[in-house]
Amino acid sequence: MTTTTAPRLGTAVARLLILAAALLGTLLAGAAPASAHAALTGSDPRDGAVVATAPKEVNLTFSEQVAMSADSIRVLDPAGRRADTGEIRDLCSGSIVRYGVGLRAGLPDGTYTVAWQTVSADSHPIAGAFTFSIGAPSTTSVALPEQNAGGGIVGALYGIARYLSYAAFAVLVGGAVFVLACWPRGASVRPVQRTVVRAWLTLTVATLAMLLLRSPYTGSGELGDAFDLAGLKSVLETKTGAALTSRLLLLGAAALFVAVLFGSYARRTDRKERKDLAFGLGLGGTVVAAGIAGTWALAEHASTGIQPGIAMPVDILHLLAVAAWLGGLTVLLVALYRAPSVERSAAERFSKVAFGSVLVLAATGLYQSWRQVGSWSALTDTRYGQLLLVKIGLMAVLLGIAWVSRRWTQRLADPTSTEEPTEAEEVADAEEAADAEEAEADEALVGTASEPDPERAAQLARQRAAVATARRKRERDADPERAGLRRSVLTEAAVAVVLLAVTTVLTSTEPGRTEEEAGRAGSAAGSAAVPDRPVDIRLPFDTGGVDGKGVVRLSLDPGRTGANALHVFVERPNGKPLDVPEVKVALTLEAKDVGPLPVAPDRIQTGHWSASGVQIPMAGEWKIQVTVRTSDIDQTTIDKNVKIG
Repeated sequence: MTTTTAPRLGTAVARLLILAAALLGTLLAGAAPASAHAALTGSDPRDGAVVATAPKEVNLTFSEQVAMSADSIRVLDPAGRRADTGEIRDLCSGSIVRYGVGLRAGLPDGTYTVAWQTVSADSHPIAGAFTFSIGAPSTTSVALPEQNAGGGIVGALYGIARYLSYAAFAVLVGGAVFVLACWPRGASVRPVQRTVVRAWLTLTVATLAMLLLRSPYTGSGELGDAFDLAGLKSVLETKTGAALTSRLLLLGAAALFVAVLFGSYARRTDRKERKDLAFGLGLGGTVVAAGIAGTWALAEHASTGIQPGIAMPVDILHLLAVAAWLGGLTVLLVALYRAPSVERSAAERFSKVAFGSVLVLAATGLYQSWRQVGSWSALTDTRYGQLLLVKIGLMAVLLGIAWVSRRWTQRLADPTSTEEPTEAEEVADAEEAADAEEAEADEALVGTASEPDPERAAQLARQRAAVATARRKRERDADPERAGLRRSVLTEAAVAVVLLAVTTVLTSTEPGRTEEEAGRAGSAAGSAAVPDRPVDIRLPFDTGGVDGKGVVRLSLDPGRTGANALHVFVERPNGKPLDVPEVKVALTLEAKDVGPLPVAPDRIQTGHWSASGVQIPMAGEWKIQVTVRTSDIDQTTIDKNVKIG
């Protein structure tokens, strides 16, 4: 007779952990720590702009809501000193998310650096920097930190805590579901109890770690700030802090649930009492589990973007389905390897629970994919879409292995004929009987001795325990169907570990829909001069004659389609007004073959020309040409492209 031998647990688990760590490290290494789900879509002044006069404030526009603190926007002068007032203004209007910071009066010419750092609505830190110049570009001594927001050792620890919290939640909830719905006898099995209790401890510790690390994760990036009470207080006032605190409170209720499950419920022998208690535990446990899952939905992807009212309950269902399947799978694996036996009916019932969970996952996952990706191009061209394809591939592999496990389960459920013991089994039984007889003889000798030997008695006890363990292991390994189920479930769990790693990385990656929208907004604003404020440009010129060098400052107010007021200032290199015989302006929209539209401004005073009612017929990138004549024969034409909305 050919027997099927299951893999050794220690070696298999070690290989599983090494594989999971390697794949998780690869995924985390390829993901930018600061990639998040709100994006900077515009600024005023824009990146690289050169404005003629110092603006009164700097405005930033984001793709979705962000949480601003007093130090979220900093403007630094060429010497690295603060040039802003530190007062953040909320300029949001409707769907436009915009914040500004005032600038100090009397700023000198030069290049200024705008450094910003904030937290997107789905709890992930984002940061960036850009420059603009007043008058003309200059050298700058500003040194920005090389570490991105959410990176470094703090970001790594926070990411590990997030992964552990997801995994522990799955095992905690899935283990409870497995015991109540599939294997009630498992409530009194020690390995199952230890697995679920350790999951509760891991989730609690991971949640506390995230709460302490939250302040440096979204701020300084310094590990020592994890114990800063002021930072912890500010975290507790945020949406993420409230979610983590709520999770800790709900874990207190979960501890009571676990105590009753492995206490009163495990000891009940009366069928009706046990059934009533199981109903109460199921109802209360569902409420607690949904509440814990809701803490993720409240603070992450589902709480922002489109349709949050639908996305949050869908996200809760998705997390519960993942927990019921993968967490139950983990406890089943522990039971198959560590428990004396698992009823075949328990494996059958779990197969049905897993099948129902997969149906829920398919429906909720389809909706979440549409919501976060939004287009076929984002599915292949964005990192979020690519990770989602990897997750879908892993799900397909997991379903294939689950199908194999289901086949083994069906074979377990079929009655099998009693077979004659093999020669090896007979030899093992004979050896076991001889060992037992020897142990009994030794025990008798110990009992008849005038002074019992405690050391010999302890040795005999260990021998009897080893014999009993060997017998149970041989009984388990002698069943080829059970051994096959163990192998397929172990493989399924290995793929599930990697799948959970991909899911964790996915939750910290900018959704494809947001990334594409930010890209479109960025390309549209790439050549914009200064949106939502007058167009101010500065154009040096040299006609080649006497007094032929100078600077033209041109202002177009409000810098939008329709009627605009035009002001032209001509200055000497030292900044004093320069009187020239003639100044002409022309506007051309080359993309639409519009223009040139001539403008003849009137001389107001020395070095100042003006025209009112200058019509900009349509939005686009306009070329502004200025012709300056400094004598009867010396003149030049200078131009600059600006974006007019």
